[in-house]
Amino acid sequence: MENQNPVHVFATWKVKEGQVENVLQLLKTVHDESIKEEGNLFYKIHQSISDQNTILLFEGYTTESAITEHRNAAYFQDIVIGKIVPLLENREIVLAKPLAY
Repeated sequence: MENQNPVHVFATWKVKEGQVENVLQLLKTVHDESIKEEGNLFYKIHQSISDQNTILLFEGYTTESAITEHRNAAYFQDIVIGKIVPLLENREIVLAKPLAY
């Protein structure tokens, strides 16, 4: 049985020069679709204060399989993989579990 602790995603995207507005516009649709998913807890988009070309995503999902469903969704494949990734210089993703302290 899968662990019922939530899984958080921390993604850091370094956007190519001149493309940040395009990426943010596309991300609005990704956000709106992501929060409709049954396994999504939240989807928060941040922009670095020191470098506007750095976008940070903080996402919460009920399980790891909910993340897999998110990544396999048609809109994710179309928008994130098809349209956003080509506009990025770098993309780092960390899956993490919150610790209870």
